[in-house]
Amino acid sequence: MKLKKIILLFLLLVLPGLMYFYVTRGYNNFIKLEIIGEEGHHIEEFSFINQDGDTITNASLAGSIYVANFFFTSCPSICPTMTRNMSYLQDKLSVYPDIRFLSHTVDPDNDTPEKLNSYIDLKRKQNVSIDLSNWDFLTGDKDKLYQAAVNYLGSASKDSKEPGGFSHSQNFVLIDKQGRIRSGIDKNGNAVGAYDGIIEAQMKDLIDDIKVLMAEYKKPKKPKKDDKD
Repeated sequence: MKLKKIILLFLLLVLPGLMYFYVTRGYNNFIKLEIIGEEGHHIEEFSFINQDGDTITNASLAGSIYVANFFFTSCPSICPTMTRNMSYLQDKLSVYPDIRFLSHTVDPDNDTPEKLNSYIDLKRKQNVSIDLSNWDFLTGDKDKLYQAAVNYLGSASKDSKEPGGFSHSQNFVLIDKQGRIRSGIDKNGNAVGAYDGIIEAQMKDLIDDIKVLMAEYKKPKKPKKDDKD
């Protein structure tokens, strides 16, 4: 059983990197995800509170790639599907290290840490798997949360015309270890930008692109001219 586990981990963690190295000879024409946003765009410094009252900042995520989205616990429309799909991502990527998941509320006046924990308990009773070891549900200052949504190239606002009284992006956003937004390309060669959190097929695309991003970090760096001497 132990040998089978070792073989499985090798296939999942090592083999992809070796295949990329073989196909690209280490660095030539290496498959990479697109960098989204204007040149130099990064996720700005933030500080929010998770379901346990712990402070989560950019520094908390150092060394990890992560997927971010926006939701609220009383959402009657798309949020339950988004939470279930984030759970799907977490489950399918559970064997890979250094991956985090962030779900930001757009209703912090209601979504206290206690309310977030109640939401998590409810989802678990509905057979939605949630592992809090690498998934944080975040609350905090409303203006800063809404600004964060813009920084993720999305939006969030109070809107009485929307179900539940709030409007927010339904995208899942992939962030690399440098704090940049990344994405794959579609069949027409255009950058996806973000992944629709209510479409199952896009979750599968996101999983594939996360694996590409992980392989990118395993790519050997091209030697400098001085290194060849």
